[in-house]
Amino acid sequence: MSFFTELAHQYIDGEWKPGSGSWDIIDFNPYNGEKLASITVATADEVDQAYRAAERAQRAWADTNPYARRLVFERALRIIEDREQEIAEAIIAELGGTRLKAAFELHLAKEFLREAVQLALRPEGRILPSPTDGKENRVYRLPVGVVGVISPFNFPFLLSLKSVAPALALGNAVVLKPHQNTPICGGALVAKVLADAGLPAGLLNVVITDIAEIGDALIAHPVPKAISFTGSDKVGRHVATVCAANFKRAILELGGNSALIVLDDADVDYAVEAAVFSRFVHQGQVCMAANRILVDRSLEAEFTEKFVAKVRTLRVGDPADPSTHIGPLINSSQADAVSSLVEQTVKAGATPLLQGGAQGNLLSPSVLAGLPADSPVLQQEIFGPVALILPFDGEEEAVRIANDTPYGLSGAVHTGDVERGVRLARRIHTGMIHINDGTVHDEPIVPFGGEKNSGVGRLNGDSMLEAFTTQKWISVQHGRSQFPF
Repeated sequence: MSFFTELAHQYIDGEWKPGSGSWDIIDFNPYNGEKLASITVATADEVDQAYRAAERAQRAWADTNPYARRLVFERALRIIEDREQEIAEAIIAELGGTRLKAAFELHLAKEFLREAVQLALRPEGRILPSPTDGKENRVYRLPVGVVGVISPFNFPFLLSLKSVAPALALGNAVVLKPHQNTPICGGALVAKVLADAGLPAGLLNVVITDIAEIGDALIAHPVPKAISFTGSDKVGRHVATVCAANFKRAILELGGNSALIVLDDADVDYAVEAAVFSRFVHQGQVCMAANRILVDRSLEAEFTEKFVAKVRTLRVGDPADPSTHIGPLINSSQADAVSSLVEQTVKAGATPLLQGGAQGNLLSPSVLAGLPADSPVLQQEIFGPVALILPFDGEEEAVRIANDTPYGLSGAVHTGDVERGVRLARRIHTGMIHINDGTVHDEPIVPFGGEKNSGVGRLNGDSMLEAFTTQKWISVQHGRSQFPF
């Protein structure tokens, strides 16, 4: 099937239908500019329809035996396996992901679906003692009800499923809004897979729209009790503000400015491999990417020479070509912004060891060194193929530099002494950090999330229970209570 032809619609209450907004979202291939789809945006009224459908469907779904609920995700997994090549081609076309990236995204998507199968059976109740004679305290874990999910453009299929599947498995209904640059892979395709897997109508609704059309309707609507947002810290701050004003739970997975630290006893060749992958995978459009590469001064010359040499071998071009390492950025605005950032940083005193040029949305890699300590680029997330190399003198300075950022998502430490690496890693203010590995990792059962401006809350494994369920205390008094009046 042609996903971009057949799925270019809103999906509300089990029906595919056009939006009723006054303008269209045009879905382009970021590599060649080909128009993939045109989708009339959903209005605030259609957002309301989606949430009301979800609210109606959720009650029966929550009462469905969890063994029956999990069958949907088992079937969804088989559907993805059967259509894997088609879905990979859609990822390559819609977001400019390389074949390696598409395979990586689909591998993780399948792993998270396998976890959703298990998650359906994980909620447990408890009976707690009471100081009151004859009283029994029962604590039930129940679905929150309806969840709003807002997903990003960089791993749209995976990061939509990552919240959607657990929320559904735990008995909730969902309204999903994908990023406007990836409406098919991040939204309609997720709905198609789950509908074909037998998910009842109304439980998952997809609204393809933009804040310019609906304002805060998606997050301020009275039906959803939790909002799961993945995206920039700027937008995340607004989502959190609206959620707080409306007494909603907000799960925020936001940006990063990760440091990959190379200590003086590290395996330099291996550290170079990890750093190149961590910085340039998916053109650097990854929140966990190693924005800053910190190298002990004793290894700086060797590491830098080998790093630059390795980066020079990366092939930039058509993401459909299996030999391509770096494809296009998601759109021209992003490509222009990254190009401008590199130019400004060089003008401000950085040394360009490599300064990549631009051809359309394709950006060749840049490697910058000699950055002033107060360089603004050190404080921000760079969503593009730009590496910053920073020398340090000893562990204390490495920790200081790594923590000198408003973000705290991921990181890595390379060392010949694992326990030395763990001791240092514990001092880095991030939600995740990896010893002798890259900075880009996600696994279904470990807590995923950040500190500081990198987010609030965690996803994956048991963290999904905290995100998408609530606890209810029901006490039973056996016999009669004694009241003071």
